Amino acid sequence: MEELEKRILRYLQTEPRYKHTISHLLESFGMTSSADFIRLNHVLEKMEQEYFIFRNARNEFLTQSQAKVIEGRLSVNRMGVGFVDIEDKDSYRIEAPDLATAMNGDLVLIQALKILPFAKVIAIKERAKDTVVGTIFTKGKKVYLGLDDERLKERKVRLSYSKDFLPIDGLKVVGHITRYGDPLDVTVLKVIGHKDDPGTDIASILVDHEIPLEFPEEVLEELKSISQEVHPSQFIGRKDLRNQIFVTIDGDSSKDFDDAVSVEKDENGYHLWVSIADVSSYVQENTALDQEAQQRSFSTYVVDRVVPMLPHELSNGICSLNPQVDRLTLTCEMQISKQGEIVSYDVYPSVICSKRRMTYNKVNQILIGNESVIQEYADMGNFFEVLLDCADAIRHQRVDKGAINFEHPETGIDLDERGKPIHIYPKQRGVAEEIIEDCMIVANVSVAKYLKEYGIPGIYRVHEEPSAKRLKEYRHLAEILGKPFTLKTSNVQPKDVQQFLTSIQDENSAPILNMMMLRTMQKARYDIRDIGHFGLAEQDYLHFTSPIRRYPDLIVHRMLWKYMFGENQKKDKDWDNRRNREFAEHASIQERNCSDAEYACLDMKKAEYMQDHLGEYFDGIITGVTHFGFFVQLENTVEGLVQTRSIPGDYYLFHEDRSELVGKRNGVVYRVGQSVKVKVVAANKQKGNVDFELVLPRQKGQDFRLKKNLERHKREEKSFSYWDNPRDRKFKFHSSPPKRKKEKRESFAKKRRKKHSGH
Repeated sequence: MEELEKRILRYLQTEPRYKHTISHLLESFGMTSSADFIRLNHVLEKMEQEYFIFRNARNEFLTQSQAKVIEGRLSVNRMGVGFVDIEDKDSYRIEAPDLATAMNGDLVLIQALKILPFAKVIAIKERAKDTVVGTIFTKGKKVYLGLDDERLKERKVRLSYSKDFLPIDGLKVVGHITRYGDPLDVTVLKVIGHKDDPGTDIASILVDHEIPLEFPEEVLEELKSISQEVHPSQFIGRKDLRNQIFVTIDGDSSKDFDDAVSVEKDENGYHLWVSIADVSSYVQENTALDQEAQQRSFSTYVVDRVVPMLPHELSNGICSLNPQVDRLTLTCEMQISKQGEIVSYDVYPSVICSKRRMTYNKVNQILIGNESVIQEYADMGNFFEVLLDCADAIRHQRVDKGAINFEHPETGIDLDERGKPIHIYPKQRGVAEEIIEDCMIVANVSVAKYLKEYGIPGIYRVHEEPSAKRLKEYRHLAEILGKPFTLKTSNVQPKDVQQFLTSIQDENSAPILNMMMLRTMQKARYDIRDIGHFGLAEQDYLHFTSPIRRYPDLIVHRMLWKYMFGENQKKDKDWDNRRNREFAEHASIQERNCSDAEYACLDMKKAEYMQDHLGEYFDGIITGVTHFGFFVQLENTVEGLVQTRSIPGDYYLFHEDRSELVGKRNGVVYRVGQSVKVKVVAANKQKGNVDFELVLPRQKGQDFRLKKNLERHKREEKSFSYWDNPRDRKFKFHSSPPKRKKEKRESFAKKRRKKHSGH
């Protein structure tokens, strides 16, 4: 920003009482010549284009705050309505006509309208994406593209493609947006596959979230120069831990092993080693491999595949801590007290040779006393029992500090050979999973303290306390469910949340209160500031233990080499902090994007699974209530909607302050946490939606009443939607008929009197 631009901003901010027209600014700055006018006008136009200042209808210049302009990331729902979230305030709502050409994920500037919380988009600062995914369909000789994104279903598309492209009904394609607006101009870039081919559905979601399925040619070329063997010359400057007993413990299908653990018991407690694959020794800064890893930032795990951050030659090969082979690592060595406290720690380069590739299942079997599995790993002695004791001590210490344990199971989906879901279930976490979690957390804490102690730039994993607004909403919900959350909405401590969740863990409402508390929490993110992790109740925390699948971990490793272990490396903390800030911001965005893709795949496969269960009955719990119905989650984690209009026998009013639907005549209440029985009536794989109908207890005369109610609902649906006010519906279908009958009786009486008077 040039000096005149800074001067203009300072003046607008410090002198808000004046009407800052160009004439006023010329006079205030003592600019009198025509050259001054041209220069000032040019600078003002440039500042407008860059959204530093804004011009109102009276040609007065204002700062962003004076113009009441707000910057935010746009979220668009499936109804085409946009929202911009502002921390500790109500979200701004942007109706479809006020979105301009903005799309979901765009960074926008909005201006509040007279009626809050409505606003309009006045500028788009950054486009979230420049590609779309859709399905080709033809009508006669015309070719059309139906966009997969539900939020763009109403957007017209003007399609173009090269002469080499052969349009076939059902082809899934990637299109490049050449012009935003209505219509959306799209050019076909490449074909993903036919919609009926196995795996094309998942691939389409990944591509739609801009998660690349293949690595660029320059990355594959660089891989050729990376040896798949560790050479003794690479041991120089490393601590040799190859005689130490290390094991990896991962899932049955895992192939990328980036962490290994070793433990010994002594008179003071436990000696714990956590060794992590030294990916930074293979992925050099600013190479094509590094730039691709930075762009991806994470490996993405979906139901039928893993899209890795690094090519398989690294993630499953030389960087993976495979058993019985030497591997380069960075080790965090810790002394853990009998009470689970970190007494001391050290971090250094090392070389290890993992003795065993263990799975969570095998370790769990050993710990519960499965004799056949114990015999299979007899050479390990009591290694896993000691590791369990060490992890238990760490966990007890974490719980004492206030670490929050959210009981919210993940979804498991089994697919057949064609990618069709055949079983959906909540994943169960065993003791082995908790052991590794505790070991990784304590290593991450130690490395965070190490960076802080030596003043090393880094990227931290931060999790701020929940906002007062969200805590207030949660407290209100807890009161409705009969479990008062009596804490203040400001300065809440992790221990307070932990104690509340522990106090209700045996209640029927525990699952829903756990889920809603998880939604109340802020999203964890990456930052160059070490400001603590609320959920873990840790003052210092970062990610160090997964550099194969997380780029922030790789940056931490790189900083350790640059400032502690490496030689003859240029150190510039200001430069590294600036770069790390960019990496942290990008990683936080990419993490949400990968998570969105994973959930979209789950929703799609859940809907596909439920298509084979139409007409079946399930038990579930109400997880959310709106004015148009309520959401129900089944025991297998599938969630669907019961629309208000599908519930016969009454009109239901939405009480937003209590998050419940109440029958106008019968007083029946539906609220969050309530157990219900539902019937599956519809499932849409493309949209990822499932629709339920409520199964009501049968009563005497129910069949007759249901028939009458269904007939009435069919009549009503033709003339109103479930968005209508119930009072309006009552007027339409209850007030009008009696009025018409009365008018007929009065008309007949008048005619009769007239007839008799004639005689």
